[in-house]
Amino acid sequence: MGWVWKERQSWRGSYRDEAGKQHTKSFKRQVDAKRWVATEESKVVRGDWLDPAAGKVTFAAFYADWAPRQVWLSSTRENADLATAGVTFGDMQLRSIRRSHIEAWVKNMTSRLAPTTIDTRFTIVRGVFRAAVADRLIASDPTVGVVLPHKRKAEAAMRIPTNADVVKLLHAAEPVRRPRSRPGFTAYVALCAFAGLRRGEALGVQVGDIDFLGRTLRVTRQLQRAKAADIATGKDLVDAAGGITVVARPPKYESERTIYLPDELIAILSEHVRQHTPTGMPDRWLFDELGKPWHDNLVDYRWRSTRTDAGLAHKLHDLRHYFASGLIAAGCDVVTVQRAMGHASATTTLSTYAHLWPTAEDKTRTAASAMAASVLAQTHDTEERVVAPSPRGGH
Repeated sequence: MGWVWKERQSWRGSYRDEAGKQHTKSFKRQVDAKRWVATEESKVVRGDWLDPAAGKVTFAAFYADWAPRQVWLSSTRENADLATAGVTFGDMQLRSIRRSHIEAWVKNMTSRLAPTTIDTRFTIVRGVFRAAVADRLIASDPTVGVVLPHKRKAEAAMRIPTNADVVKLLHAAEPVRRPRSRPGFTAYVALCAFAGLRRGEALGVQVGDIDFLGRTLRVTRQLQRAKAADIATGKDLVDAAGGITVVARPPKYESERTIYLPDELIAILSEHVRQHTPTGMPDRWLFDELGKPWHDNLVDYRWRSTRTDAGLAHKLHDLRHYFASGLIAAGCDVVTVQRAMGHASATTTLSTYAHLWPTAEDKTRTAASAMAASVLAQTHDTEERVVAPSPRGGH
């Protein structure tokens, strides 16, 4: 319990924090000292008391201490380092950073970065401030209320290949005149288009992941270019084609899943295995060169050549959108699409593809059309029976 006493010409108030440490402050009036003690003690009781000396650490210093404790992939740490190194308040004490400083930083980025990149960096920096709040170094998060540049709507930014586009891409994947330029790439394109795999997930498929009789594919890993931190740890490293080192890790957002493959894709994959990797253990790579898996640069180069030959400008990721749009057009619900795509949540699926689902207007119009068609068809049949000539009559 706190206490107040008079000392010479001032009043002093004192209380103890959660750790038992005593804090004292002087006031000119007794009432002010009592009010201060009562306020601070109530904070201690509620559990939201902050050490007056807290928050003196700079943003950069706090991040340097906090980041190594986070369970991040090397690519995530790389992005976080890039985002925090670019802030304009790195040398400021946490307790001195205001929302205006965050707004100035965001404004500075708008002249050189895309809205999606700004959003990503802002999210990372916001996480640092939230960690500081959780550690009770600052009372509140200064990023709250900051307005970011508007991102393009999903329907405007997304480019979905048509069926005709996919036909062109499949035909161009392994050109007849240059059959050895991209061997096996037809199956890779087909896997992305008809199973919706991410680039790294398709690279990580092993022959044993495919159940050819059950027509399923188990997605359990992805291959990504190894970062310096990955190489330093030496964990899950794989020697890929061309002497490139990659790392095998679980799919993004822990999205291990089973994908149900159509017969047509099973036929393409079966032919691919027959031609390119007919023998060996189940853990042999589906896409390989001399037993070593493909890597991202190889795929990117072959994709650019393929789309150029096809006369198209689609990104490889657009095939994933093509797969999702096909599921939605076939009437699949949100959860089904989420599981097939390996999204972290249904919210992610909706935020990405909500514009592809039929609206209330579409559903109403379709339902009314079906009713009208049924009724009018019966009316037409009735009219035909009424005007039809009698089999007995006539000359």
